[in-house]
Amino acid sequence: MESRFLETFLLVAELGSLAEAARRLAITPAAVAQRMQALEDEFGKRLLVRAGRVVQPTDAGHAILEQSRRILGDIRHLKTLAQTDSPSGEMRLGAVSTALTGILAPALRHLVDTVPSVEVFVLPGTSTDLYQALGDGSIDAAILVRPPFPIPKSLHWSVLRTEPMILLAPSALATGDPEQLLATLPFIRYDRNNWGGRLADEWLRRQKLRPREWLELDSLEAIAVMVSNGLGVSVLPDWAPPWPEGLSVARLPLPGPPLVREIGMLWPRSAPSGRLVGVLLDAFAAVSSGGKMADDA
Repeated sequence: MESRFLETFLLVAELGSLAEAARRLAITPAAVAQRMQALEDEFGKRLLVRAGRVVQPTDAGHAILEQSRRILGDIRHLKTLAQTDSPSGEMRLGAVSTALTGILAPALRHLVDTVPSVEVFVLPGTSTDLYQALGDGSIDAAILVRPPFPIPKSLHWSVLRTEPMILLAPSALATGDPEQLLATLPFIRYDRNNWGGRLADEWLRRQKLRPREWLELDSLEAIAVMVSNGLGVSVLPDWAPPWPEGLSVARLPLPGPPLVREIGMLWPRSAPSGRLVGVLLDAFAAVSSGGKMADDA
């Protein structure tokens, strides 16, 4: 059995689409279908079934999901351990959206230029989803918002960037008082299901403010566009650029004690992929331009 067949099966199961799995793997949908057929022939069972517009695992497929993840994790770790002379191998990395478009890209560019033998598979997601993926072993490390609870001693945490929480307002209101703006204008809330959104909610409660609730969105980029169009104000982190083009917004500091969102890398202390994580952290340090870089594990 080829490990790439199991990897393809897991990707299709996670994404619910052969076409999207093909795009992620840079192969054709026909090639994905052929891999799945070969795997099903080897097991003698249907592993995937189409349900409407998505593809889902069958009962047999669900039965092998967790073991397949463990097998692929063991294979990746074996490859890493075999490379004793120089950093090499594959790392599965999860990242939140603002890290993907901001701090991660230049670090990966540096990694490709300096340590081309390290391969990185990137899985986008929310901090909550990535924390879960790290726990079940489907990724080796995650770049996410610092969890709003004590980090288990079994995990390392390294801060990559600190982002102050700000009031985002239309540029015409750049001289306004943040609390007055929140009291009089519609409020576009950063989704409280996101850990960064909980920070915004914490500041509002600390200041005893009850803004005029209007929308609650889980996309920082979408909130910025709404604010730029004069639809309200928002409390959110001053995330790493790029921001959407053509915005007309003002970033106003919040009154009271500073409140920041920490973006960092989280990974298991005992993971054999720790050497590769170290290489990636070195890449972040090399390209860092003002972002805080510290390890408080």
